Amino acid sequence: MKFADFMTRESILAGVTADSKEAVIREMVQALLGAGRIEADELESIVKAILKREELGSTGIGRGVAVPHTKHPSVDRLVGTVAVSNEGVDFDSLDGEKVYLFFLLVSPPDRPGDHLRALENISRQLRDDTFCRFLKQSKSADDIQQLLDEADNNQFVSQ
Repeated sequence: MKFADFMTRESILAGVTADSKEAVIREMVQALLGAGRIEADELESIVKAILKREELGSTGIGRGVAVPHTKHPSVDRLVGTVAVSNEGVDFDSLDGEKVYLFFLLVSPPDRPGDHLRALENISRQLRDDTFCRFLKQSKSADDIQQLLDEADNNQFVSQ
């Protein structure tokens, strides 16, 4: 699975202003709404589902990265977005560090394979220090989209 299979260019956020876990999740879900990937009447329900997943254990996986995600019946296919914070957000990460890179996923409950393949792709790409460094330095959604495209074309790590 590639980023192009689930990331929405119109929802990418290059300069997240949120300064808390809930605020950044809310900002990212709002971006998916703005891109037409979720319905307005489902926004609160999706935010709550992601926060409920966070209660099980932080998706702040360390090294400045978080992958908040949930399964939600309102989507009929996997949707996702990326956000970069210049200041970093306290996300209760496993290593206690602030998070700068966020990959948010919402998938239908009946498509667990897609969900797992997307998480696998994200984690594989995020193991590449160059990819992470370039993402953190991104100043625009176009910059981020270009990096995702390059990752899809195997320009960072071996697949």
